[in-house]
Amino acid sequence: MGQIRSLTGSAKHHAYWRRKILSSLVTGALAVAAITCGSGSSGSPSPGPSTGPTPPAPVDPPIVRISPTGADPRQLIVAVGGRVTFINNDMQPHDIAGGPDPATPDCREIDAVGFLAPGQSRQTAPLPVARTCDYHDHQNHAPIFTGRIVIR
Repeated sequence: MGQIRSLTGSAKHHAYWRRKILSSLVTGALAVAAITCGSGSSGSPSPGPSTGPTPPAPVDPPIVRISPTGADPRQLIVAVGGRVTFINNDMQPHDIAGGPDPATPDCREIDAVGFLAPGQSRQTAPLPVARTCDYHDHQNHAPIFTGRIVIR
């Protein structure tokens, strides 16, 4: 009653291949199910192939969170006329300004954020022109506290 037998080398080999085949069948079935789930016909023709990579859409609402590990996201896309909110989730203050570094000021709309105490948040001025703006932290010049806003 209830004897446990050890499998011989040949039996182990067969058990291994049965598991492999079963695993392959299950994986294939899941792949087919995933492909067919989203392919229902809506009656309208599908769009043709794209001519290049699709750029990421603007984030809504555009927010940059500052933490001890840096600014996140490091690059953000925003619509022309939009604003970006900076939130200081760090225990240290940060002083956000436009431009890649203190010696190269640019994008004065970002300067509206200015000094942020821990827990504080503030928006940029409206970003009126399609362009790319870098920003940095006057308080901490580490590269993790720099970023880029792409205005489209």
